[in-house]
Amino acid sequence: MFRSLGIFNYRLWFLGALVSNVGAWMQATAQDWVVLTELTDHDATAVGVTMAFQFGPPLLLVGVTGWVADRFDRRKLLLVTQTSLGVISLVVGSLLISGVMTLPLMLTFAALFGVANAFDSPARQAFVSDIVGRDQASNAVALNSASFNMARLLGPAIGSLLLIVIGSGWVFVVNAATFAAMLSALLLMRRGEIHGGGRPKKGAGSLVGGFRYVLRRPDLLVTFAIAFLVGAFGLNFPIFASTMAVEFGRDADGYGLLSSSLAVGSLAGALLAARRDRAKLRVVILAAGGFGAALVVSSLMPTYLTYALLCVAVGFASVSMMTTANGFVQTTTTPALRGRVLALYMAVIMGSTPVGAPLIGAVSDAWGPRSALVVGGIACLVAGAIGLAWLIGSGRLHRRDTGGFEITATRPIDVLTTPNEIIERP
Repeated sequence: MFRSLGIFNYRLWFLGALVSNVGAWMQATAQDWVVLTELTDHDATAVGVTMAFQFGPPLLLVGVTGWVADRFDRRKLLLVTQTSLGVISLVVGSLLISGVMTLPLMLTFAALFGVANAFDSPARQAFVSDIVGRDQASNAVALNSASFNMARLLGPAIGSLLLIVIGSGWVFVVNAATFAAMLSALLLMRRGEIHGGGRPKKGAGSLVGGFRYVLRRPDLLVTFAIAFLVGAFGLNFPIFASTMAVEFGRDADGYGLLSSSLAVGSLAGALLAARRDRAKLRVVILAAGGFGAALVVSSLMPTYLTYALLCVAVGFASVSMMTTANGFVQTTTTPALRGRVLALYMAVIMGSTPVGAPLIGAVSDAWGPRSALVVGGIACLVAGAIGLAWLIGSGRLHRRDTGGFEITATRPIDVLTTPNEIIERP
């Protein structure tokens, strides 16, 4: 389960990411609560619009960010993006402390966070494989998710407590300080042990190489379609948790507890994924359907406690799907195009939020948060059905000679690249 931690550079990365992710979840809790309760009068649509501003840039900049992740030294690129994110957090915190923050200003800074993250995400995802190599990539991706969800378990609880004790502005300032952990990890890494991803790739091909590659991989197209539906309508936890907390008459502490309940299940899902030898598409499909079912059932919960308990199942299914999909994309994509393909994947996940989050927020405002949960759940069930239909239609699901069914697995696919073509190796 923890085999990637035997690598020195990955240990640094894991610890730095854990500290930084705790700060990020603290800030996410503060941001959503500020928009919902300080800058508006419990306007869930405003929360959705803020998410759209923050997660829109990865979709708009996908061609450029993927090319940058493949062309430039990823370690140096991450030093720039992580520093930028820390500075933006510090500025937002200062404006909140001084009392001059407004909703239009918050939307502007959300967009700036989105631009920085648009360059950071594909480089950060691809850099994991650079640190550990392809053989350990699936395990490292799953442990990354475990780190993220350990932070998700701690961050919202700490953030909601700090909201009450020191105020929202100082939560942003504290998050800015946590970026020092990731920056230190990047600076202390043994550069000679990085698997080539840190060097410029002068022959990496054109900007459209990643698009062409994905178009010739039906399994990736299905993965992306599932990720889009789940990302647009299912992964709106800030809206679900904040509005359901208000639905049950809870304050910021109740919102933080719901986020932590999601994190308990998410951490379990990530650790289970780390135990698998490799990421499998059928797990993505089953987890998407399970996620949808859990969201629908959670909408029926009569009390705050029962809803919080269902959030554990929601978190487990969602992270099982997301972690496995990420690992599948990384381990079956050629290294020459990994940055661009991951940029496309992250654009689908993060860029789908501007499509779904405002709609989910509007549904919550018009018909209540329970209706929003049902809409999100149905979308995830449809995503699972799409994957299952492709699996059956593609012929990968077939009968064994000895009886029963089996699924043909996808192995790592290498390609030869030139500026104008992609040729799959036999």
